[in-house]
Amino acid sequence: MTKTDLIGKMAKDAKVTKAAAAKALDSFVDGVKKSLKKGDKVTLIGFGTFSVTQRKARKGRNPQTGKEIKIPARKAPKFSAGKALKDGVK
Repeated sequence: MTKTDLIGKMAKDAKVTKAAAAKALDSFVDGVKKSLKKGDKVTLIGFGTFSVTQRKARKGRNPQTGKEIKIPARKAPKFSAGKALKDGVK
């Protein structure tokens, strides 16, 4: 499912225009980004939790040359599915 497909489904289910659904989805994504950037968690009961994890610096290899490279430490977004979502996928 693409973003466009999701917007169409949201518009149909909520009986709103696609423009309103797109605005709502963009607002949701923006809100999650801003919360994660501040270091907060975003929890949607039954769906899951968005959080930020710290990845340590490590060594890697350039696949073309085989040369060893340093990969710097960084923050990465993480999603943990909730029980209702896991059960719904079974």
